[in-house]
Amino acid sequence: MRESVQAEVMMSFLVSEELSFRIPVELRYETCDPYAVRLTFHLPGDAPVTWAFGRELLIDGVGAPCGDGDVRISPADSDSLSEVLIRLQVGPDRALFRSSTAPLVAFLDRTDKLVPLGQEGALADFDTHLDEALDRILAEEQSAG
Repeated sequence: MRESVQAEVMMSFLVSEELSFRIPVELRYETCDPYAVRLTFHLPGDAPVTWAFGRELLIDGVGAPCGDGDVRISPADSDSLSEVLIRLQVGPDRALFRSSTAPLVAFLDRTDKLVPLGQEGALADFDTHLDEALDRILAEEQSAG
């Protein structure tokens, strides 16, 4: 049985130090891919862009800088955990987003109620849907690229 958690969060897309604008970002978590979260960014004038990465990366990034490679998440200010920065990179192209921490934590709390952290592998249908989830991720990457 496929279950999911969804939320919409307003984030600031930081174009430069002087320019930023708010955009809606859909957060999605599905039991058929219990290790990942998906963030769909709705940029004005462009098709929505979806990024999938580890749920644990998002959890860890709320409290401390983490991530290597294409996705890096960290508190916006080392003295306060009220905002989070999400850095996404594909080759030389980079995007930086700022979000309030509270809605991300609320979303993550709901995912934990659906599938507690550390219990992802216990899902009976996980292996059955793994190929489907991987195919979907590859299709998303191909359509975004």
